[in-house]
Amino acid sequence: MRGIFIFLLVTTIAFGQKKTVEKIDSVAYYIKLADIYKQKNNYKFAIANSNLAYKYATASNDVLNKSIALTSLGTIYFELKKIPDAKDAFIKSINELNTLPLTSQLALNYYKLGLCAMTLEEYTLAEKYFSKAEKIYRTLKIENTQLLLLQKGILYNAKGKKIEAAQIFNELISKPDDEDSYNTKAEALYQLGSIEYNKNRSNLALNYLNRALALNTSSNNNIEQRIKILFLLSMTNDNLLNTSLAHTYLKEHVLLRDSLLKLNNKRLAANDYISLKESERIDLFEQLSKENETQQKTNKFAKLISVLAIALISILSLLSLSLYKNNIIRTQSNKLLQEKNSELEIAKEKAEKASQARADFLSTVSHELRTPLNAINGITHLLIEENPKESQVHYLNSLKFSGNYLITFINEILEINRIESNNIEIEKIDFKLKDLLNNIQNSLKELAKVNNNKFILDIDENVPNVVIGDPTKMSQIFLNLINNALKFTKNGEVKVIVELFGIKENSATIHFSVMDTGIGIAKDKQETIFDSFAQGSIEINRKFGGTGLGLAIVKKLIDLLGGEIKLESELGKGSTFYFDLAFEISENQVDREKEEILLLDTDIDTMLEGKNVLIVEDNKINQMITKKMVEKKGMITKIIDNGEDAIEEIRNNNVYDLILMDVHLPSINGTIATREIRKFNKSLPVIALTAISLNENRDILLGFGMDDVITKPFDINTFYTVISKVLSNSKSVA
Repeated sequence: MRGIFIFLLVTTIAFGQKKTVEKIDSVAYYIKLADIYKQKNNYKFAIANSNLAYKYATASNDVLNKSIALTSLGTIYFELKKIPDAKDAFIKSINELNTLPLTSQLALNYYKLGLCAMTLEEYTLAEKYFSKAEKIYRTLKIENTQLLLLQKGILYNAKGKKIEAAQIFNELISKPDDEDSYNTKAEALYQLGSIEYNKNRSNLALNYLNRALALNTSSNNNIEQRIKILFLLSMTNDNLLNTSLAHTYLKEHVLLRDSLLKLNNKRLAANDYISLKESERIDLFEQLSKENETQQKTNKFAKLISVLAIALISILSLLSLSLYKNNIIRTQSNKLLQEKNSELEIAKEKAEKASQARADFLSTVSHELRTPLNAINGITHLLIEENPKESQVHYLNSLKFSGNYLITFINEILEINRIESNNIEIEKIDFKLKDLLNNIQNSLKELAKVNNNKFILDIDENVPNVVIGDPTKMSQIFLNLINNALKFTKNGEVKVIVELFGIKENSATIHFSVMDTGIGIAKDKQETIFDSFAQGSIEINRKFGGTGLGLAIVKKLIDLLGGEIKLESELGKGSTFYFDLAFEISENQVDREKEEILLLDTDIDTMLEGKNVLIVEDNKINQMITKKMVEKKGMITKIIDNGEDAIEEIRNNNVYDLILMDVHLPSINGTIATREIRKFNKSLPVIALTAISLNENRDILLGFGMDDVITKPFDINTFYTVISKVLSNSKSVA
């Protein structure tokens, strides 16, 4: 009566607050109600409420709550020993959960499905389900291994793998005691007892079973387990002739078993079970009826769609028929276009190959010309230094001028090829923009005097002093632009203007202009003036000379730096080249010129005199020129013509202050030789001598351990300055 009263009270409250509960969470409410009835051993209402939870979850298409309701239903059926029903509920729950991201709920269902299989003695299936549960727990990094480990041991025992099973059970009973593990340990001890009993080792079996009973009694919530333990204790004591104790355990076993049978009958009577299953069948029938109605509506809609589709197909067929000829024409046109496209691709490939062949040819020619030019320039310099006759000075200076002109021409060809082949990198270093422009102005003062020009540098005082960029490429740009302006202007003015356009987020936009009052450029030539080898006209080329590469280099360098050069010019009135570039403003106020100024103030002759130099060079003329040039400053030399001997010479003789290493040597080249020397001598200065090619650059050579680079043909001042600088740095490091 009391149970019925509580049920009516709870039901009344539930219906009285129906709207509120449904609004909050009807599924959670009914599952909680099912748990309450299960605790009161009223499994009929527990099942009914689990089914209600499933209905509400289905109505709202809540996949997670559907699976939770099915798990609750399966658990109740499992406790009632309705294993097929429990198994069916767990499988349905798993199917729902498989549509969601991985959760521990899925692992729990596989575990419970494995328990169902164990009860039905379907051991292979049980092992499969337990493995899936274990894999999910491991993926989710959840520690839940004891129950799975126990079931694995029971599986092994059932399959006759007694040793493996015993190992697992011993592992479980060796874990620290806590209330949550009592049932697991009691089951493991029982299983060990059963193994020993079957081996006729009754004393050992008795020990395990007594410990299992003690743990089971402590937990006091697993009657089925106690019934098993009591029965096996009775059998074991009987084997040991402890008849009285065996009888006591057997009697307790029978009492508990009968009590459990009565409890199960009370939980759910046979008529109640039949009634519940009948209710489920009715619900299923109603669901199928609704689905059938929905299907009929769908079929009607499908018929309507079919009619419309037929009409649409008819219209489309007519359209297709009318477009058929057009498609044939289009296909023929496409085929023709594809053929033309293939021809264009072939032409493009040929053009690219031709362009690459041109670049390779110019690079090779430029590189190969440097070696004989080095001999011409070097010998010319040596002859001038040896006090020639007055009648010979003019010829030697003309020869020197021609050599320098060829060097400039070759350098410009190499530079344009390097840019076009994308074999060029942009530096980002601190440099003083104002000092760079002032130095260029100082270096070109003599050229300005030749044509009686005023050379003015106008720099906005707001321009940042130190910026981050590529000073080398900035120098190339201004040297080319100013050289052109001074060359094409006579008795006029060349002005370089530098203005700050604005600063935004530590980036300064600077406007540069190079203005002259020279001959100007015709309108029809202004579009092509930046092309390679373009000089406006043949007459200008004959009158002023030059390669026609300077402006092409300038344009490509400015493009690389992120700017765009523009031109305003009028014949007879001069030209203005202008562009904008953005620079990061440096936080470091470094004086990059200080070292160079100190070096220029040093007496180079005194620094070089008496120094021992090893010249590694295979070309006889270059050997002679380099030897003469260094000996002229009082240096002591030795010549070696290959890399292998140079390595051994340095290894065996510690007398050298410097190595002048040609890059291109027979057998191993100069870079490899330097790298080998650096393995045993880190401090000896090495300067690379190279007729630098398209695929070489300063950074690559320095990466092999060289301290600096001197390019062929030698510029005399650069030659001695670089040697002095390297020796000075080596001395300061030492």
